[in-house]
Amino acid sequence: HVLAGKLLGLPITGTHAHSYVMSFSSLDEARGLMLKKSGAAVAVHAGQVELLKLVLKKRQEIGWKDTNDGELAAFTSYAIAFPDSFLCLIDTYDTLNSGVKNYILVALALVDCGYTPRGVRLDSGDLAHLSLECHKEFKRIAKEFNAPCFQQQNVVASNDINEKMLHELNAKGHGITSFGIGTNLVTCQAQPALGCVFKLVELNGKPRIKLSNELGKVLIPGRKRAFRLFDQDNVPKFDLMIEIDDEIPTAGKIVKYCHAFSEKRLQSYTPSRVEELLETVWDGRAGTVAKLPTLLESRDRCVSEIKTLPPDMVRPVDPMPYDVFVSENLHRDLHMLWKLGKVNSSK
Repeated sequence: HVLAGKLLGLPITGTHAHSYVMSFSSLDEARGLMLKKSGAAVAVHAGQVELLKLVLKKRQEIGWKDTNDGELAAFTSYAIAFPDSFLCLIDTYDTLNSGVKNYILVALALVDCGYTPRGVRLDSGDLAHLSLECHKEFKRIAKEFNAPCFQQQNVVASNDINEKMLHELNAKGHGITSFGIGTNLVTCQAQPALGCVFKLVELNGKPRIKLSNELGKVLIPGRKRAFRLFDQDNVPKFDLMIEIDDEIPTAGKIVKYCHAFSEKRLQSYTPSRVEELLETVWDGRAGTVAKLPTLLESRDRCVSEIKTLPPDMVRPVDPMPYDVFVSENLHRDLHMLWKLGKVNSSK
């Protein structure tokens, strides 16, 4: 992940593992570790400080003497290594009775040293309940210690997050500010495989068609161009496939279209904007012929395109289908070849 961030310019972030916390067993492992003060704190108390001493002072002041010592030592050591991005995994032992408390102790010490702690990560348990309890504790600390940064602490959730769980958490109510999605980002549970099939639609300038009893497997023959038509609110209405020599649809001009596999029932629409969808990226002879976007540009385009879709089209249950139509000429040639193919196959 770190290498991908370096090579591809991707923003990366993260925290430590449970094994890191488990590798510490006593406070002695964090003793003597020094932290350089930052920002305004330097002007008041210049130099370095042994962070554990500040942490234990906070522990004494608040009265949290029963939190796990090994975990507290791990958090203290981690804070010294990453004081500007201090975000801790808090469910190694006991999330509410130890993890979040130990995080707060170290975070308060960091604040005294001029740093801004970032938050916590939850990786097990009732994520909704635990996230709300963490925020409740953060708000109390912000008020009691006059530390406004605790009002904006991140609560990151992981633990095999999938789409179903996201919808359940949103319906239930939670205090999670971001989700760490790993396994189900790499492999979507709802569609773990993407079926792609190469089909021949034209050979030596002549259209080709494949017939089937399943409409979804009947090919639309010939070379084609594809366009997306938008309404006045810049919402996509439908996509239109046309033959390579068809008149190109333009904004403000009536476009005639019909459903590919139904009897010819011509409809018309006047788009406010038209966008061509297909672009040659790789040519067998010339290789790559298009300027490829960066991953961040691709991500931004994906996000912006999804935002243009109607809410009914992206709802999790029974979403409204998106329509793809064909031009009058393409509909005519499709059905002509379809009928011809049926006649030939019956001989």
